[in-house]
Amino acid sequence: MEDIKDIINKAYDDRTLLQSAETQSAVREVISLLDQGKVRVSEYDGENWNVNLWIKKAVSLYFPIQKMETIEVGPFEFHDKIPLKKNFAEAGVRVVPHAIARYGSYQEKGVIMMPCYINLASYVGSGTMVDTWATVGSGAQIGRHVHLSGGVGIGGVLEPPQASPTIIEDGCFVGSRSIVVEGVRVKKEAVLGANVVLTKSTHIIDVTGAEPITYKGEVPERSVVIPGSYAKEFPAGTYNVSCALIIGQRKESTNLKTSLNEALRDYNVAV
Repeated sequence: MEDIKDIINKAYDDRTLLQSAETQSAVREVISLLDQGKVRVSEYDGENWNVNLWIKKAVSLYFPIQKMETIEVGPFEFHDKIPLKKNFAEAGVRVVPHAIARYGSYQEKGVIMMPCYINLASYVGSGTMVDTWATVGSGAQIGRHVHLSGGVGIGGVLEPPQASPTIIEDGCFVGSRSIVVEGVRVKKEAVLGANVVLTKSTHIIDVTGAEPITYKGEVPERSVVIPGSYAKEFPAGTYNVSCALIIGQRKESTNLKTSLNEALRDYNVAV
């Protein structure tokens, strides 16, 4: 593995090396390992998510060495550089037509894919449902027993290599049409209501106490979050800017499955 890592790092700095069979073989080996879930673009050490730079570099190098090909699936035709993922039955993954996962992504046993799209280098944990028209972007890390509701957009982050991917940790519930991008981290068992939009610059404001507490780039564990706005001064006047509001926490008194479906209703907001 260290030899492959060295080849990838050198080729990322000198793209002429992509012409060699050794370099191309190393790049494709990394993508194969990603596809099998044996390596990940980012890994959790119990406290922080650490980016594997060389793996992200390999993903970036994969595109220029691939050739465009026609992919035929029954009456459907695609024209792309990246093959579609296969062997879902063997992997124990349920795939509902017209769900698509690209080769180089990984879905653990027990994942349910409704008609959705899962991109290269992403990781989806066991027991997670990727619901209808939800998208999982390049390199995104989705935990176990997560529910990505209909129309959810999880952004991909491949460049620059050192940038953290978008992360949805275990047990989270992401409400319909929510968007999480730019490497935002949603921590364990958090609940996002419908239409929550989170970017690295979005103000995530905890309004449960006497004074507001503002976060950026991450949602604390077990938080219940809804869309909101706050007043901001501009030269032309005062206008409302979108934000996210933490209005409470999931209750310990309910089990995981129940609280996923009822946490937002506890606060009289939409799921």
